[in-house]
Amino acid sequence: MTDGTSVSASVLTAGAASTGVNNMFTGSISELQRRLKAQQYVADRGLAVSLFLALRLRRPLFLEGEAGVGKTSLASATAAALGTDLIRLQCYDGLDISHAVYEWDYARQLLELRILEAAHALDRDTARRELYSEPFLIKRPLLQAIDPARTQPAVLLIDEIDRADEEFEGYLLELLAEFQITIPELGTVRAVEPPLVVLTSNRTREVHDALKRRCLYQWIDYPTLDTELAIVTARVPHASVRLAEQVAAVVHELRGMELYKVPGVSETLDWVAALAALETETLDVDAVEQTLGVVLKTKEDLDMLRGQGIGGLLERARMRGSGL
Repeated sequence: MTDGTSVSASVLTAGAASTGVNNMFTGSISELQRRLKAQQYVADRGLAVSLFLALRLRRPLFLEGEAGVGKTSLASATAAALGTDLIRLQCYDGLDISHAVYEWDYARQLLELRILEAAHALDRDTARRELYSEPFLIKRPLLQAIDPARTQPAVLLIDEIDRADEEFEGYLLELLAEFQITIPELGTVRAVEPPLVVLTSNRTREVHDALKRRCLYQWIDYPTLDTELAIVTARVPHASVRLAEQVAAVVHELRGMELYKVPGVSETLDWVAALAALETETLDVDAVEQTLGVVLKTKEDLDMLRGQGIGGLLERARMRGSGL
């Protein structure tokens, strides 16, 4: 097995060679949009430019927006469009290094310790070299993304960073600045092929400026009616065009109401898919009533809409969608 000093040296040497690595994407912005569309993701010009710059400049991309507007999906579609791995870290309150970065395989270490003891090879230096080496290291998402053994840059998705605490944000600063992580027992692990890092936030709290400064920023809003219709058509192609138009118009009408939980694009897609599964060709009051729980997720919103009248909602949506 390799001792801690030589592992650290080899990792540092590999990292030093990273300056000459080719870009993950060498095409145009329009080509990037086409590749995303082939993965059923419709990106407008502004979003495509931000993603293009993140790829070219090797800068993390920080995405903010309401839940369900396609932030997470962009990372997934980008990885597929570039033919590389998607590594996802889902953030939550209390997220720590052992779940995000690495931990030691204590069960295997204990077994190895007993083997060394049985072989009468147990001394302090040998035990340290054997037990704190790469074979006993469990690599979590952040370390996987900068693994020097990786031959192709990955897409690292740090999802809902606003759910993690500020201490974890601070830990990310070294990673985002230098694409490196320090492991006390091994040394500094530095990426040979730095990943494209995509961070998302639903703005449940403000993310620290120090983290944002290391990133390119893009706000993702709800799509226009035409764009949302294009998304539905791409993602649920078996639904009738008329149904897709009606659902998109109704969802846009719902977003203008005082709802507790405004439906996102994901709810639009789920609703169209559910109606198509019921072999519904056009949206009427009965169809809305029977499937309303697919698009609205709180009792208060359901009660309010039913109280105001579904028929009126459909009429307003018809007028909104008449320009399609």
